[in-house]
Parts: sequence; structure tokens; C-alpha cells
Amino acid sequence: MTQLQNREGQRVPNVTFHTRVGNEWKDVTTGELFKSKTVVVFSLPGAFTPTCSSTHLPRYNELAPAFFESGVDSILCVSVNDTFVMNEWAKDQEAQNLVMVPDGNGDFTEGMGMLVDKTDLGFGRRSWRYSMLVKDGVIEKMFIEPQEPGDPFKVSDADTLLDYINKDAKKPDQIVVFSKIGCQHCARAKAILDEQGLAYVDVPLDNKIRGKVLGAVSGTMTAPQVFINGRLIGSADDVETYFKK
Repeated sequence: MTQLQNREGQRVPNVTFHTRVGNEWKDVTTGELFKSKTVVVFSLPGAFTPTCSSTHLPRYNELAPAFFESGVDSILCVSVNDTFVMNEWAKDQEAQNLVMVPDGNGDFTEGMGMLVDKTDLGFGRRSWRYSMLVKDGVIEKMFIEPQEPGDPFKVSDADTLLDYINKDAKKPDQIVVFSKIGCQHCARAKAILDEQGLAYVDVPLDNKIRGKVLGAVSGTMTAPQVFINGRLIGSADDVETYFKK
């Protein structure tokens, strides 16, 4: 593999991206994306691929408000895919906080020195995984994944870049409600979270598995069971007590 180079202090390549907005083609230049802006970029091997879809893109989308509150104007997701693929991936991921950049010809990625051969996977030439902070078109900081076999994902994640930009940034809480359909106590627990302005993932459990699942994760077989940032809070009463503290 070609030795990847850190390009901190250099300008991003001058490239025009061919995008599709509605039923119309629209060309977007790097000048439009970067001039007079503070921009976060993360680039990955391909839309709809496992790590990119399960972790890399979702976490940038989730942390976008924290990036914006830390002075970032926009977050770009770059991939060597065409605009139709990138548009469908954005819909699938509900990536409303990100700007999807289809580098279909690989011009930007090649200009960054990050175009790598993945013909062994049937991918052709794709982007090596990396992230960077760009201010007015000049690269301030890059996090490039180590040149190891496979698809390493160690440093280009959203948390690492946000910590570089603002180590004190407030990150959104990660909340899960294990619930039962039609359960009044579950509705009350979710209402309390709504009142606090907190987003959560609701996981309604079928009665065939509910007791075993809740018993395994919380030690209690009744719904709801609420977790916040990996900590078991418990029932609706427990959630109410938690927020009264």
C-alpha cells in the first residue's frame, strides 16, 4: 500500500463534486464547501458498508449538535460513491446533520493522497478511513487510521475529533427504554424523558422474551427498565426520582 501522508497545514484539493438534488444535477465546489468556514470531514470506504453504517457515520450525526456548539459550521461525509448511492444512504441513516459528498471519481480522495486499492473486496479504488478539521480550506488536524490489514477504525471516529476541538463539549446522553406495548408505566417513563428534553431509543419487547431479556440486563423482569449512559436507572418511579435529585 502507498504510504499515506499527513497533510496538516496544506489546503484541501480543488475539486468539483457532481451531486443530485431532487431531479436536477448540481455541481458543488470545494470552494463552496470550505471557504471562510470551519469544517469537519470524515471519509470512509463506502456507503452501506458495515462499520461505516453502524458506527462511523451514525456517531458523527449524533454528535453534530456538540460539534456545531463548538464552532464547527458543517460536517462532511466523503466517500468514493456516486451521488445516487450517497443520497439513498443519507435517507437510510437519517443523516440530516451531515453533508454527504459523493466523490464518485475519487478526485478529492486522490488529491488527499488517501485513495487506496480495495480490488480484493471488489470495491475498486476507495478512500482510506480518516477525519480532519479544516479551517478556511486549510487542514488544521488529521486523524488517519493506521496502515494495517483490513479496515482499522481507531482514530477517525467522531469522539476523537470532537475531543480535539473541544474536550469539554457536552455530548448527548445515550438513553434506552426497554418497554411493553400498552404499558402505562412505560408511557410515564417516556413522558418524563420527554419533559427533560432527552432523546431516547424505545425498545418494546415481545411478551415471549420480555421477562428473560429484562432479567438478564437489569435483574428485574418488569417493564419499563431505563438505562442512561450505561447505567441502570430502573422503573418509571426510579426515573422520576432520578430527575428530582
